[in-house]
Amino acid sequence: MTKENYRKINKSRAIRRLVIWYKRNTAVTSIVDSAANSAATATNVAENVVSSAGSVVSTASNVAGNVVSSAGSVVNTASNVAGNVVSSAGSLAKNTLQPLVFDPLKRLQANENDNDQEDVNTSKRVWIAVDGMGGDHAPGPILEGCLDAIQRFPINIKFVGQLDKINEASKEIGLYELMEKEIQNNRFELVASGSPIGMNEEATAVRKKKEASINVAMNLVKNNEAKAVYSAGNSGALMASAIFRIGRLKGIDRPAIGALFPTRDQSRPVLVLDVGANTDCKPNYLLQFALLGNIYAKDVLQINSPKIGLLNIGEEDCKGNELSLQTYKLLSKEKDLNFLGNCEGRDVLSGEFDVVVCDGFTGNVLLKFLESVGGVLLDILKSELPRGRRGKVGSAFLKSNLIRIKKRLDHAEHGGALLLGVNGICVIGHGSSKSLSVVSALRLAHSAVSHDVMEHLIQLQKQPVLNS
Repeated sequence: MTKENYRKINKSRAIRRLVIWYKRNTAVTSIVDSAANSAATATNVAENVVSSAGSVVSTASNVAGNVVSSAGSVVNTASNVAGNVVSSAGSLAKNTLQPLVFDPLKRLQANENDNDQEDVNTSKRVWIAVDGMGGDHAPGPILEGCLDAIQRFPINIKFVGQLDKINEASKEIGLYELMEKEIQNNRFELVASGSPIGMNEEATAVRKKKEASINVAMNLVKNNEAKAVYSAGNSGALMASAIFRIGRLKGIDRPAIGALFPTRDQSRPVLVLDVGANTDCKPNYLLQFALLGNIYAKDVLQINSPKIGLLNIGEEDCKGNELSLQTYKLLSKEKDLNFLGNCEGRDVLSGEFDVVVCDGFTGNVLLKFLESVGGVLLDILKSELPRGRRGKVGSAFLKSNLIRIKKRLDHAEHGGALLLGVNGICVIGHGSSKSLSVVSALRLAHSAVSHDVMEHLIQLQKQPVLNS
């Protein structure tokens, strides 16, 4: 059977399923209408009974007080009967309707497992230090995301910041009692710090503000009081603090920020690095980025032989600027890497590569562009949907699909990027991070800890290419 015939058969099957659904939907509608009519009839009967009983009461009141009492009982009984009939009719409609209604489009799609939650009770909990004052909207959304993540993942939080502002923010968003409860459960701890480093300050401010929240959080990792650190604040300050406090891995000249991008295969994202830590790079920097990304893809993404690509303007090895040409030669000689060659911009999200290497300037432009794609795409889809009843029906069918599309393209769902190349697990969040982004970043931090990424990165230092 040819592929064309096979597609036609699948298409006709899909159409038949939709027709069956519409027929069932018609049956369901008639059942609901019947139930509603029954309820209305029962109500009219009840009203007539009540009215008649009221007349009896009026007449009987002139005769004897005892008869009035009996008629009043009749009224109450009639009202109760009417109420039961209406309730029964509503229950009948609901119970009959529920098993018949389903979305036929779900049957035409692959099953999707959206299991974001992990088994919190059986796993060992990990302490993570959080810069509570980092970010445009801190500390409120950061605190909200942390308390949510504690419920979802086997982690504990050391929340670093100015205690008075944290308590004030927790009361404003209604999370003060929950925060106190988690403190009593020893799953959440407040750690005092000085004033934070602003988003517009230079990275060297970490030397002047030694008690800044990012420095205090980094010290917790340095002293082994936390296994990872997260901050949505000044990324330059986080990188500087990480280098000064916990140091670089031996043989790594420049740490890189690695971000996960969605691909056609939603179960297999692509790691792009660097996306902002180093705007000016040398060929050996990009080689080190590839080695770091290779380990991350093996440990966290569980890929046995990650496919490495070099972001370039063409697939041929002769394309690109001097940096790309020299880097291509280095990557081709490295035997520990499964280097497939150059990766064009259109291939980044294709799923053909597991790790894509580039300089920080190019990577950051690519990251910011991707952040806008999800919102723009959904706006286009909404504007193209027809108006009126047909549009509403079509939107109802597509609602769950659009939500899943938004979830796959929403950068908040991938709300953290790892700083690879330092002697500890550091997760950088977007400055505008809200609670969902914080949850995603903490999930990434826990994943890196649980997969022993640091142990394998430390072993990377022994490779000759980093000691040459």
